[in-house]
Amino acid sequence: MTFELTILGSSSALPTSKRFPTAQLLNANERFFLIDCGEGTQMQLRRFKIRFGKISHIFISHIHGDHTFGLFGLLSSFSLLGRKNALHVYGPPRLKEILHIHFKAFDIHLPYPVIVHPVQFEREDIVYEDKSITVQSVPLKHRVPVCGFIFREKPRPLNLIKEKIEQYNIPVRELSKIQQGNDYVTEEGMIVSNKELTLPPYNQRSYAYFTDTVYLPAKISLLNNIDLLYHEATFEAKEGELARITGHSTTMQAAEMAKNAGVKKLLLGHFSARYKEISPLLKEARNIFPDTVAVEDGDQFNIPVGRIPRK
Repeated sequence: MTFELTILGSSSALPTSKRFPTAQLLNANERFFLIDCGEGTQMQLRRFKIRFGKISHIFISHIHGDHTFGLFGLLSSFSLLGRKNALHVYGPPRLKEILHIHFKAFDIHLPYPVIVHPVQFEREDIVYEDKSITVQSVPLKHRVPVCGFIFREKPRPLNLIKEKIEQYNIPVRELSKIQQGNDYVTEEGMIVSNKELTLPPYNQRSYAYFTDTVYLPAKISLLNNIDLLYHEATFEAKEGELARITGHSTTMQAAEMAKNAGVKKLLLGHFSARYKEISPLLKEARNIFPDTVAVEDGDQFNIPVGRIPRK
């Protein structure tokens, strides 16, 4: 039951010898979601031994090169690798037109369908959903339309205790009712308590991705109790005015978001290439929110599964 984030790129617009532009991969129970796709993303996927074929959903936050330039090469590589399965890409409405122009200009004919899903940039919206997870888009504020994404596991049913099910010879038709919290009544009329038959459900894990945005305290309520928050921190605190002008955040602003939302862990990234040492930026954030990490390419963050205590 994996819920693990891999940082593929942690720099801002300018790549460095140690940091690639923005890209991340979330493995949510063997569903692989690529989040942004800066230059060199496919090289990082190979470097960190992530199989290309497992990626079926790509989320693009906005149309800036350091978040999209890697997408074109990745789509071509999928083709060269013989991909046949559909690829779903979620992003700004203009993304479909941009991809079409690219394919036409370079005479690219993909052997697999690319389905582009325009993302709502005026309000929060559920852009992806399956039986176990939802992905919510969150409009942010930058120089161009941009949105973040929140990945949340759906509530899980109670876990059946196999030995108890066999002991009471409970028929299959009753199992779903028990998982929803009902007691079981035997043919003789004896009531078997639900607590005897089940274990508490596993916790719902969550990850929020807030990139390229000014400080937006109005969004704090959306982040309440998030397990893991990635928030861009392009500049140190003293560059607050520059951050505002360029549509970015500072370390302390990211930390304030995490603190006020009550998230469990904060990840900082999208660092300006002007900073040769990140430790001073990390120190600023930790003064406000101690459980903060300044990410590096290749870092992995696993959110463990655990049972919800019974009330």
